[in-house]
Amino acid sequence: MRLSYFLWSSIPDEELFRIAENGQLHDTDIVKGQIRRMIADDKSQALVDNFAAQWLNLRSLEDSRPDPKVFAEFNDKLRMFMLQETSLVFRSIMTEDRSIEELLSGESTWVNESLATHYGIEGVVGEEFVEVSLKETPRRGVLGHASILTLTSYPQRTSPVQRGKWILENIFGEGPPPPPPGVPELQESAKDTPELSLREQMTIHRTNSVCASCHQMMDPLGMGLENFDAIGRWRVEERGRAIDARGELPDGQTFAGPQGLVKILLNRREDFIRTLTRKMLIYATGRGLEYYDQCVVDDCVEHMSHHNNRFSSLVEAIVLSDAFMTRGHAE
Repeated sequence: MRLSYFLWSSIPDEELFRIAENGQLHDTDIVKGQIRRMIADDKSQALVDNFAAQWLNLRSLEDSRPDPKVFAEFNDKLRMFMLQETSLVFRSIMTEDRSIEELLSGESTWVNESLATHYGIEGVVGEEFVEVSLKETPRRGVLGHASILTLTSYPQRTSPVQRGKWILENIFGEGPPPPPPGVPELQESAKDTPELSLREQMTIHRTNSVCASCHQMMDPLGMGLENFDAIGRWRVEERGRAIDARGELPDGQTFAGPQGLVKILLNRREDFIRTLTRKMLIYATGRGLEYYDQCVVDDCVEHMSHHNNRFSSLVEAIVLSDAFMTRGHAE
């Protein structure tokens, strides 16, 4: 029952009921076969709609309201296409059993004519989504998706802080603490210096030592995506100024632009894999994680490392874990 609700958000089908009645759900090979069968079934779209949307904060896109005076091209239909792209990419990695690292580094995506035009990709006609190569573009993985780039922006402009925070929380599992009271947000303090670039305004904001400790990690990550505007279009300048998408992390690592950022993130691929594992384990068990679950996460990461981090190895490791197979809490 738990396996079915994890992968399908629904009751088991006849085959799964039969296997359970025969007591075969403790046979590792049979369980692995059922996982592959269930992922291939159309009902596994529920894992995309529920887990992927939860992990990537995609539901927040419904609340995004780009200013129509600044972004006249944005409408509810484009919003829907943005969501569909991310859904199709996650689903293709899942059903084709590719490495979960492609969520960060993937060199292909799914677009229709409207989204292709939005991205500056030629040769796509009609509303049907097709898979296209990104090798000749600066986009890689979900960080190049308009859905993520829009939900991490303000109505009138980008937000390197929000984008950096999103990366810390959803890729590295390292959410920053809330801002201290009495410190104005960047968009408020920026009103006093409208002639400065966003990077320059952020530098001034970081002069507050209380803010600097968090911003010195978030801001460079977010600046790596600054070539994408607040609705995910590529740009090389803003208000006549060239975009500066360079970043330097506290440990001295430097990069430039979204592709350089992706390389930095892949240097911490185990942190990403561990974060995704934790989030999927929470989703699969329907509870928060406890200190003793750390062993389960370690085992999952180890199992995946022996299977090229394929999507199926993530699901197998979770399903075969004690945390999933037993309902009780550890003593």
